Amino acid sequence: MKFDNVIIMTDIDGTLLTDDKIILETDMKAIEHFRSGGGIFTLATGRGYSMAKPIAERINLDIPAVIFNGSAVYDFKGDRFLWHSSLPKCADRIVKELIKEFPDIAIEVLCRDKVYVPSMNDIERAHLALENVQPIICGVDDINEESWLKVLIAYPPEKIQNIIDFVYGRPDYLSNAHWVRSEVHYFEMLPMGVNKGSGFKQLIKIMNRADAFTVGVGDYNNDIELIRDAKLGAAVASARREAKEAADIIVCDNNSGAISEVIEYIEKL
Repeated sequence: MKFDNVIIMTDIDGTLLTDDKIILETDMKAIEHFRSGGGIFTLATGRGYSMAKPIAERINLDIPAVIFNGSAVYDFKGDRFLWHSSLPKCADRIVKELIKEFPDIAIEVLCRDKVYVPSMNDIERAHLALENVQPIICGVDDINEESWLKVLIAYPPEKIQNIIDFVYGRPDYLSNAHWVRSEVHYFEMLPMGVNKGSGFKQLIKIMNRADAFTVGVGDYNNDIELIRDAKLGAAVASARREAKEAADIIVCDNNSGAISEVIEYIEKL
């Protein structure tokens, strides 16, 4: 298959990046080969603006990307939001209730280019340090933003199911937001109907490329719609079972050149 009508959208963590948070030279060369043949390569990530920007710069991204797990389409080249969806006003109440029920929880409230942290723990400290992000530490009532694009919960993997069970036991939480497990220690609240697959559709609409052959690549539960709804869905070998079940193909793991393998597969179609 020629690349000139193909759009690849890939997850970042656990897919494009290795476990050491680097992009393999093998994958970078494959991406450049894909682009030189007219292909469009972009990102679909749970990261917000500040955490996605370094990766966008690393791959010289000149195409809009899906960020905040589908809550926004952002043009890093033009430095502007092209589309976004927001959580309902009751999100602040839900966050307060979660903090009260789980005092050792960590909460990130992501609002466009800012990260607010009304509750901190060691997992969150390590996360912020790894990504070199300077958050705004403040109470929930001090977050003076109209648009909350997502809420990230960080909690020990062995205890996070307690939070998931708490959320799924409250119908008002479920009727006001979409909840998804995005990592072993992350659970997220997103606007209703929002996911990476819906974000991909928004990007296709913005680019007026409904005729494109779409490829979605990922590894975790928050990638399922991206993988399933693409014309070709790919999961890495290290992916969660649910992501693999949604995929058309399984490629090597994220430490072994998964993006290169996806591009090789497309070229042989």
